[in-house]
Amino acid sequence: MAASNRSVPTEEEIRRAPKVLLHDHLDGGLRPSTIIELADAVGYDRLPAREPEALGRWFVEAADSGSLERYLETFTHTVAVMQTAEALHRVAAECAFDLAADGVVYAEVRFAPELHTEAGLSLEQVIEAVLDGFADGTRQAAEAGYQIRVGTLLTAIRHAARSMEIAQLAVRYRDIGVVGFDIAGAEAGYPPTRHLDAFEYLQRENAHFTIHAGEAFGLPSIWQAIQWCGADRLGHGVRIVDDIVPGPQGGAEGAKLGRLAAYIRDKRIPLELCPSSNVQTGAARSIAEHPIGLLTQLRFRVTVNTDNRLMSGTSMSREMALLAEAFGYGWEELRWFTVNAMKSAFLPFDERLVFINDVIKPAYAQLIQGTD
Repeated sequence: MAASNRSVPTEEEIRRAPKVLLHDHLDGGLRPSTIIELADAVGYDRLPAREPEALGRWFVEAADSGSLERYLETFTHTVAVMQTAEALHRVAAECAFDLAADGVVYAEVRFAPELHTEAGLSLEQVIEAVLDGFADGTRQAAEAGYQIRVGTLLTAIRHAARSMEIAQLAVRYRDIGVVGFDIAGAEAGYPPTRHLDAFEYLQRENAHFTIHAGEAFGLPSIWQAIQWCGADRLGHGVRIVDDIVPGPQGGAEGAKLGRLAAYIRDKRIPLELCPSSNVQTGAARSIAEHPIGLLTQLRFRVTVNTDNRLMSGTSMSREMALLAEAFGYGWEELRWFTVNAMKSAFLPFDERLVFINDVIKPAYAQLIQGTD
């Protein structure tokens, strides 16, 4: 897809456009001020800073290590203050509101219930507190003039052994807000095939799932996620570029796709790309060099996501603005990313069509017309 020759939208302009977010972690999107207040409430005294701006800066700097493992260490602090129903409810409500204020009209936010039971909550209590929080945040956003729908993904930790239990809960709660299942955590040494029984169960139950794959680990992780486990989407999947030989000019013209890359493109398997996060974890060297440019030109099912807004100091508007600046994208490309994401959402087909035809396309048509 060639970038349009129209002017590059600014972050503030992009904030007013409808956006769709498929890959966002609840424990990676807290407000720094909320972390401090929740830490005070439970007596957690290990925060590296006690002032919101300084704490937010610490999270970004600590996550900017070039290592997924070190990136994941920052979650020690956020998870520590998310161990009560009240805290989970508040964090979920603020998440929904903050996304809506950024112009996100549909979001799938994921979290791992097993990480929030240290103070005695059951997995069911954790899930219900989060679902209630999303509902309250959605109502608060509507009262402020913002519209959003939030779907929840239940995540299992890939180095733990509770994936079947979490998968069963995803099915149990799928009619009241849970739209899918995921596994996350360090990829190296923990292949998705360790959780094959959970994925086979989800397939028998006609349930949707995505798998973190191809972020810190390469093509074998992606191949297993798709061909062994049957993932509907790839969480990140950025390393699929390792199966692509760019053309003579470094772009899509004349590029050669390996068997796996061709299969993923042909099957329209969505890639949940998270540009800023991918740079922080070393999956990409910079935004300008991010494989999203080549993957977009080759018309993979590319979606743009935040991953962890706190750790990356980002938002959906910022991610799109960074791409627009780096690649010269205009409203047409941003619409394409947004429609891709809505097509790939874990919602019924007719509901996705309503978002695409009644919300996304009309808004972008006005934005494109306004630049003519």
